[in-house]
Amino acid sequence: MHTTVANPILWADVPDVSVIRVGSVYYMVSTSMHSMPGCPIMKSGDLMHWELVSYVFDKLEDNDAHNLIDGRGVYGNGSWAPCLRYRDGMYYVAFSSNDMNRFYVYRAADIERGPWERSVIEGLHHDPSLLFDDDGRVYVIYGNGDIRIRELTETASAPREGGLDRLLFETESEGIGLRCEGCHAYKLNGYYYLFFIEWPNVGHRRRRQLVYRSRELLGPYERRIALDDDLGYRNNGVAQGGIVDTPDGEWYAMLFQDHDAVGRLPCLVPMRWENDWPVLGEGGQVPQTFEVPLPRPDPAPKPLVISDEFDYSENKLALNWQWNHNPDDRRWSVTERPGWLRLTTGSMVDRIERARNTLTQRTEGPVCVGETLLDATGMKPGDRAGLVALQGGYGTVGIWVGDNGEMRVAMCVRGVDGSEEIAEILPIAGERIRLKIDFDFRESVDTAVFSYAAEGEAWRTIGRPLQMKYTLDHFMGYRIGLFNYATREYGGCADFDYFRYVKSGGLY
Repeated sequence: MHTTVANPILWADVPDVSVIRVGSVYYMVSTSMHSMPGCPIMKSGDLMHWELVSYVFDKLEDNDAHNLIDGRGVYGNGSWAPCLRYRDGMYYVAFSSNDMNRFYVYRAADIERGPWERSVIEGLHHDPSLLFDDDGRVYVIYGNGDIRIRELTETASAPREGGLDRLLFETESEGIGLRCEGCHAYKLNGYYYLFFIEWPNVGHRRRRQLVYRSRELLGPYERRIALDDDLGYRNNGVAQGGIVDTPDGEWYAMLFQDHDAVGRLPCLVPMRWENDWPVLGEGGQVPQTFEVPLPRPDPAPKPLVISDEFDYSENKLALNWQWNHNPDDRRWSVTERPGWLRLTTGSMVDRIERARNTLTQRTEGPVCVGETLLDATGMKPGDRAGLVALQGGYGTVGIWVGDNGEMRVAMCVRGVDGSEEIAEILPIAGERIRLKIDFDFRESVDTAVFSYAAEGEAWRTIGRPLQMKYTLDHFMGYRIGLFNYATREYGGCADFDYFRYVKSGGLY
């Protein structure tokens, strides 16, 4: 039995992947930054088909920034580059948070159900990797250019008193724009292997995967370029991630590739050992398709992005949904009006980026469409609700309620100063409206088209196509979201009858 792998294996924003195998099951975690719940856990039996099964935490911190009530939030911060490891019946997830200047380690005996025990170590440990040595010692290896090693306690919950804490080595800087980072550390075959990415500003000028090895933990380390390939896509290097084996001893690397506005996409790369060096790819390239000797799952895993009729028996959403920052759990419900998602405003803000309780999912390439039906009956003057294509350069379509309760449909984009700029606003009769966003990521066209339809009427486009761009203020691929926020008085509610999603396309 074999599975055909087609790269990228997920055409959605799943960056900074870290993968392990426990028995015949594979687990993977990735960066989630300001989306909550955070640090998604995916599961697979064949390394190609992945299903979301859990999160490590519901909320990382409970403060004004993470609650999005400080006017700025933690866009582009939060949890970065998690490391997933398993040892002696215990799962470990470790990562740093730039905004908190902290290093977090979570532990659980059950990766799918938890509970997760949290430990916090002060100080940033950039792109960390846990290393469990043969002698029972535990280390974290981290850094950017200057690679450091720090010894932790046996449970990885605190620095070990009197343990190692030093510079391990410095990576090359000549001709390098971004020095080594994204560490993934392993002890295999009598060697210590450290995988990194770097970004040269000479030669191909793209991100590439490196590997360092040494028979001694503290070196000296030898260095090789493990992979320098773009999968034929816009000189975007496939790099950053770790390695994993099958029960039969086949090896693979799970890396990712930048695909502009849709985000950073995981790619599976075949790997072999040659003189105790990992050799990635086929002829130095990432194959677009290849076979893995693992059975295709039956039944097929649930999709990464889903439609939702909001028909819940309890006030708990499907795993596929994430909030933009911590939600205010007092002000959303899928049971207050059965069969509907209700978003109630609790404060006044001036733009979507400052609005709490924006409920999001990823977008997917090459083409996808999201649609909803909004009932604005409970909205108040000054309220704005609808659908958003969320990134730094966002676009929205939805209902604006005027001073006298009049309804208008508006398409807005982010203005130069960060405020919401109206591209088009039109009067509309009635309080129910369908809203839709069409995303096109083919060949990085990266456009979103916004549409609306009054009850009983055909779809009409509104405003202008949004030219989507991946920017580092959010550091995340575009997400589609449902929102409601107040500009005059809070307490109004917007009801969403459903979210319907369609993805189509193939390789590039």
